[in-house]
Amino acid sequence: MVIFQDRPELLASVFRIVDVPLPEKAAVEVLTPDALEIRTLERCVDSVLRVEPPNGDGFLLAIDTQGRRDPDKAASWTHYLSSTTAKHSLPTLLLVVSQDKKTADWAAGPFHTGVEGWATLSVHPLVLGPENAPVILDPDEAAQDLTLATFSAMTHRHDPTTPAALKALAYAMGTASPESARYHSELLEIGLGETPARDIWRNQMTVGTYFPGRGTLIEQTFLEGQAHGEAAGLAEGVLRILEHRGISVRPETRRRISECAYRDTLRHWLDRAFTVSQADELLDELFVEEEPGR
Repeated sequence: MVIFQDRPELLASVFRIVDVPLPEKAAVEVLTPDALEIRTLERCVDSVLRVEPPNGDGFLLAIDTQGRRDPDKAASWTHYLSSTTAKHSLPTLLLVVSQDKKTADWAAGPFHTGVEGWATLSVHPLVLGPENAPVILDPDEAAQDLTLATFSAMTHRHDPTTPAALKALAYAMGTASPESARYHSELLEIGLGETPARDIWRNQMTVGTYFPGRGTLIEQTFLEGQAHGEAAGLAEGVLRILEHRGISVRPETRRRISECAYRDTLRHWLDRAFTVSQADELLDELFVEEEPGR
């Protein structure tokens, strides 16, 4: 899934803050780990992006959020970076996002693997923390740089300004493409961790499924509905999101959503369920003609 192929410059500001130039006209792709990697390297990092400039000198960017010092992280980061580099035959950078200054200072490393007096391997993470990540409260500013606004919200998740920042970011997500909005909102939910900010965000915006096994709202919805078939699972997801947002659903509206067999329509309703003020607004959307069993 290429997330930033049309607008890779969205990452440029983040790279600029950590003093790494982003190649011009680079395509940025989310790498989804296979099942073995999920089991072996679970929670080493939150996501991995492949950055491919036109000249072919690509690299990988592993992104991890860190809320505290963790003595085991040096070993897991070293393992992950070396394994990923070997698998994809591409150099790998590590970006650590932290909302705590002391943790951010620690995460900058370097972390050495070896014996006293001789470092066999060294890990030098890039760090985005409170000191170098701006606070973005203006919706228009967030929309102009969705990636920076996402990382900013992750970094300042404990600040008093967090509700305002998340509200601005939710507005900005509404102006982005559905694919980009789903990716950024999923990345943000993971980065917010088990904090009150995550609950605030779950009431603001939809999330996608690019990061398996992380327990995000949409992932839970799809997994629970999977046994009932794709259309039934999508309908269940629409109704659950409306319920989660405190929006009442009339019995007739519930029946029409539950009995809808057009999956494109249901997917559209799933996205819209996070922004409508009344459930009946969904029914104003046109059905997408397709074979119910397609």
